[in-house]
Amino acid sequence: RFSKPAPMFLDDSFRKCLFLSPFLPNFCSRSLYNLIKAILSVTKEYRLTPALDSLRCRRCIIVGNGGVLANKSLGSRIDNYDIVVRLNSAPVKGFEKDVGSKTTLRITYPEGAMQRPEQYERDSLFVLAGFKWQDFRWLKYIVYKERVSASEGFWKSVATRVPKEPPEIRILNPYFIQEAAFTLIGLPFNNGLMGRGNIPTLGSVAVTMALHGCDEVAVAGFGYDMNTPNAPLHYYETVRMAAIKESWTHNIQREKEFLQKLVKARVITDLSSGI
Repeated sequence: RFSKPAPMFLDDSFRKCLFLSPFLPNFCSRSLYNLIKAILSVTKEYRLTPALDSLRCRRCIIVGNGGVLANKSLGSRIDNYDIVVRLNSAPVKGFEKDVGSKTTLRITYPEGAMQRPEQYERDSLFVLAGFKWQDFRWLKYIVYKERVSASEGFWKSVATRVPKEPPEIRILNPYFIQEAAFTLIGLPFNNGLMGRGNIPTLGSVAVTMALHGCDEVAVAGFGYDMNTPNAPLHYYETVRMAAIKESWTHNIQREKEFLQKLVKARVITDLSSGI
């Protein structure tokens, strides 16, 4: 149970979200306000679909990218959920037996977005998780079909085109980033500076979103077993677990403890038993 109502996506009354602490990006800045206002004036859709909004009981699953999904044949169980959330550029085609074929939301940030337009699912919503103000400027370029500059504060190359019409694009409520980081996982605030072990992974942010917006929450493809260095890191590639290095941005151990508490308390269900 949560003390604050938190809509899944920003809408045209997003000023109400400015109660966020100084955790970057600065949502009280005029420049960021104008960016978000410009994006929402074109997208004009702020909710899920009418069919999903009308459900009396909303069953959601967050599909992680972990190698624990490989050879589990969970595809049909995943597709049975009302809302299937996928993260960043994790592929579906060719892996349907293990990860399903249904995608309701694909949540990403610029550096994690699919770079080839043909990779995108036709019927899914594209959802931006904005961790820095450059992420919102990138989305404005995408929505307005403007030229994207790769040298504007991104740490790797970013997609220059997303094959979605503006009504198929959403902005994730940034409150979930803050709540995941500081209230649920307990990461250090660092005087509002992001990056020193206090950025939650997108998976934990998506779980936090689902805890607010769904009646039943499951996950699959979560968890890294560092005791098996030769196990696949991701279900879609040959990179091994041993490739994981200590992250200066995320605190994997804290997040693992957070997710384990949710599973143990039966708040969420872990279909692939990786947590």
